[in-house]
Order: sequence, then structure tokens, then C-alpha cells
Amino acid sequence: MKKNIISVIVLILVVVGVGYAIAHPQHQPSPATSSSSTNQTTAGEPIATASYVCDGGKTIDAKFYQGQAKPPAGPNEPPTPGGSVAIALSDGRSMTLQQTISADGARYSNGNPMIQGNETFVFWGKGNGAFVLENNQRQTYSGCIAVVPDPGNLPQVYESGSQGFSIRYPAEYTVNPNFQYQELGPGREIGGVSFTIPTSTAAGTNLAPDSYVSVEEIPQTQECTADLFLPPNSQTGVVGVTTTTDGGVIYSVASSTGAGAGNRYEEVAYAIPGTNPCIAVHYFIHYGVLENYPSGAVQAFNEPALLDQFNAIRRTLTLQ
Repeated sequence: MKKNIISVIVLILVVVGVGYAIAHPQHQPSPATSSSSTNQTTAGEPIATASYVCDGGKTIDAKFYQGQAKPPAGPNEPPTPGGSVAIALSDGRSMTLQQTISADGARYSNGNPMIQGNETFVFWGKGNGAFVLENNQRQTYSGCIAVVPDPGNLPQVYESGSQGFSIRYPAEYTVNPNFQYQELGPGREIGGVSFTIPTSTAAGTNLAPDSYVSVEEIPQTQECTADLFLPPNSQTGVVGVTTTTDGGVIYSVASSTGAGAGNRYEEVAYAIPGTNPCIAVHYFIHYGVLENYPSGAVQAFNEPALLDQFNAIRRTLTLQ
């Protein structure tokens, strides 16, 4: 989970004047002279870049620049941030916007918010999320969530503004946005999104093509732990919950194994403590016992390689 990708950027860019902004009205310099750029130009290298995927398949590429804050215009006025952002929209438009004062997130516009009707385009970043507001009326880019660069062989991106996350996955995986994990019994289904392996991955091996990795959510939990996502001990033998750190992210981890009619089931849940709803990435691996196949009919699947791929998918999870 790349929870701090843009959060760090936002912290850098809003640190100047946030305390003032909460208690005082906003003050901005003269409005921009064009709807596609501000009166501040970008200079030097960007301090950060980000790519967002938005609802409806729209995208935003952003380059963030840090500038020197301007002093307050009066004794009771906050300082004006000096940052800017250069964005490229999937509809073909590109523009550079000047940062404005905001008590929540990093706000950029093409005008002066103190003058009614003066600004017509606002880009607003909050944590790992963002949106675009045009003509002060509607969000033309909504539910935008930052995505990490493809680490290799994960070209597809799933984004859900309503669920508040983005994640990368391999080509040919099948996505089920209405997935429900049902192994806990009736009335205890867990909703989420699953990414099922392609049949080509299982072909010629004892791996079953219904194996998947999923992102699941449990609402209103007092504590977010991995055992919430797996059946109880009496059914499958859940391994005790442990805590691990991977890529700077702390996970609560639990696993389980099951067997029946020549089949084997291995599950691992990586829950993210502190999230509410409680969020976890869940691995489900189903395979057959080799001895039950005719000799030479199939070969053992490459479990380390499959786990490596599932791990790579998990590490791209970005929360809004």
C-alpha cells in the first residue's frame, strides 16, 4: 500500500499558512490571465510527480513544484503559498496552476478565489486522492486516486473512488468488482474486488483456475486484524496473527489451509491496521493433489512464482 505517496507531497505544499487558513479568509494574488496557465511559471525540477486514475477511466498526470511563499498582504492575512502544479488531462488539456491557501489538502487554481467567478478551474489534492472542479459547479474529474508506476508485468489499473483505492494487476486477469468472500458462512460475507488468474497460468499444472487475489473490506471493526478475513480455527486451521512490515507498510497477517476431495486450499490475508473499513489483500490458492492425476498428466505449479506475483499486486495498493 502506497498510502503516503501523495500525502507527503501535500504535507510539504500546505505546511505554509495552514494554521492561518483555518482561522482567516483566503487571500490570493492577482488572477491568472489565461484559463490554461497561471501568472506563476514553473522553474527547475518538480519536487514530485503523480499519476491519477479517475472515475470513468479518466486520468491526470501531475508535476508538483515548490515556490517561495509570498508574505501576508496585511496584518490579519495569511501568507500565500508559492507552489504550482503542471497537469495533463486525458481529454488533451494541459495547464499550470498556482497553489492557493487551503486548510485541507493542496489546492491549485487558475484564478483568484477571493473574487467571485474569477477562477474557472481548480485541482485539489487530498492525501492520495484528487478531483477537478470546473466553473465552481461540478467535478469533471472525480474519485481520482494516485497509482504507482508499473513495477513490471502489471499494466492494468483498477480504480474505485467509492471504495477509495487503486491497485495494479497483470493483463488477462479477470476482475470481479462485486466479489463476495463466503467462507465465513451465511450472513458473514465480505465484499470486495477479486482478480482471478488467467486459465493459461493454470494450464498443464495442478493449479486450479479459480485462484485469485482480492481486496476486501469489513465495515465498523474495532480493530483491523487479518484473522477477520479467514474462517475460524475449527474449520481450516488458521495460523496465528503476526505483524510484518513490507515496503514501509505495516500488515497484520494470517494464513489458513484446507483440504477436501483431493483438493488443497491455501489462503493468506494481509490486513492494514488502522483502516476503517478494515481493508485486507487476500490470497486464495486452490490446487489438486498431484497423486490424483494420471502419471505425467500435469506438473506441479510454481507456487513461489505465483506468490511473487500476488505480492507484487499487493504492493501497488494505494488508499485514497
